[in-house]
Amino acid sequence: MTGDHQTLALLLFSVFVAITLAITTWVSRHRQGSAEEFYAGGRLFSPLENGFAIAGDYASAASFLGVPGLIVLFGYDGVLYVVGFLVGWLVVLFLVAELVRNCGRFTLADVVAARMSERPVRIAAGTSSVTVSVLYLVAQMVGAGSLVALLLGRTGGAAQAWTVIGVGALMVIYVSLGGMRATTWIQIVKAVVLLGGTVVLTALVMVRFHGDIDRLLLTAAQHSGHGDAFLAPGLKYGGDWTARLDFISLGLALVLGTGGLPHILSRFYTVPTARAARRSAIWSIGLIGAFYLMTIVLGFGAAAIVGPEAVRGSNAAGNTAVPLLALNLGGGADSTGGTVLFAVVAAVAFATILAVVAGITLASSASVAHDLYASLRRRSGRQRGEVAVARVAAVGIGVVAIGLGLLARDLNVAFLVGLAFAVAASANLPVLLYSLFWRGFTTRGAVWAVYGGLIPALVLVVLSPVVSGSPDSLFPGVDFQFFPLQNPGIVSVPLGFLAGWLGTVTSAEPPDEAKHAETEVRSLTGAGAV
Repeated sequence: MTGDHQTLALLLFSVFVAITLAITTWVSRHRQGSAEEFYAGGRLFSPLENGFAIAGDYASAASFLGVPGLIVLFGYDGVLYVVGFLVGWLVVLFLVAELVRNCGRFTLADVVAARMSERPVRIAAGTSSVTVSVLYLVAQMVGAGSLVALLLGRTGGAAQAWTVIGVGALMVIYVSLGGMRATTWIQIVKAVVLLGGTVVLTALVMVRFHGDIDRLLLTAAQHSGHGDAFLAPGLKYGGDWTARLDFISLGLALVLGTGGLPHILSRFYTVPTARAARRSAIWSIGLIGAFYLMTIVLGFGAAAIVGPEAVRGSNAAGNTAVPLLALNLGGGADSTGGTVLFAVVAAVAFATILAVVAGITLASSASVAHDLYASLRRRSGRQRGEVAVARVAAVGIGVVAIGLGLLARDLNVAFLVGLAFAVAASANLPVLLYSLFWRGFTTRGAVWAVYGGLIPALVLVVLSPVVSGSPDSLFPGVDFQFFPLQNPGIVSVPLGFLAGWLGTVTSAEPPDEAKHAETEVRSLTGAGAV
């Protein structure tokens, strides 16, 4: 990239960072000492505001950078990520949003602990939530490294490393100073910027092809090197039965994982009522649906205009497809239009990463403080200590995410998010659904459901081609691969549900039907909700 690209993009980065830091500073002047203020922003956001914030939280670097990259490389099979992300929202809307808002206060563990022995359930659910959040954070870190490596002309690992460290430092500042209120406003600003940038790029692609979708798809297929196979299922997931099972596993994780993502669940606590939570989900579905439809156009547009070879040459995982598309649509590397459009898209992607990591970090630090820490100390004086611990936890989680982000920098960000979805679907969703809908569910069942999904999911990822045994793995020089699939969901999700059932039926503890009745009334009517 030329010096003009670097200067303009860095200037736009700086403007967005300055705006978000100003928001954080302004919010930090308000009282942030109470847990409700820090974790839930005082529950003062409207459904529209929260809908934009959810869209900003959900449309991550995996969506903006990773999904179009997968479409460029694999055509139709890359679109399957879009389908999974969208269908997952139906689970959130119909099974999770309103019930979770009524039953909990700040975290997933609140919903489960309402009718169980609190300490073991909070420790299990808190551990799972932190694990999912860290996996999701890694994907955002990888996206940040890929983006700046492209911007600076791939000057080496040092640029990526410092970028990841910078993003980590900013997310700690956002969370520790501003809490949920600052994080929400950052996500709203980011959602507006992201949707605006995506609309502009989509319009330019359609203008290039005179509004002819057929021509766009046929040109993409011609330039893909795969011909008509580019537009048909099977390029990535249809080679053999292992690949087909991997696809089923991925689809299961994407559809069920959304309802178990801690940073998405925590967003429903920022509105005053359950009805507002449901309306937030409806607003977010419209915004997210429009965004994902546009990413399909961007993916095929990048395949037709830039070409898979150029994208792969810039980043083997395809994470730079959209910035390269913007550069080409603006007139090329040496044009003013190309320089401006590339810089804007790079800034939008960077804003996407900053906003999402802030939301995830807040959710994971809340799990550490509200669930893990609070379960291991006396209840008296707990709220003030919780907020202080949450701020410290944000630093620790940031350090872990930075380290893992540097390790996984060559993997596709959408693929990495798929792994986070698999763990969420395996460990969080079973215990959440059992707690809400099964009258006979017990504490042992809850603990077993979490660990019965979490441990197999992590073990299968470690033993999969993601970590070893292939040229694209994290450790290509060694081979301890025993599990053939890249995504563990097809095995770990049923194991999570099975473990919850087995733990319940073998438990000597009788289910507390009175608490279940209370939880049921509260979840369905909102009576007694905080």
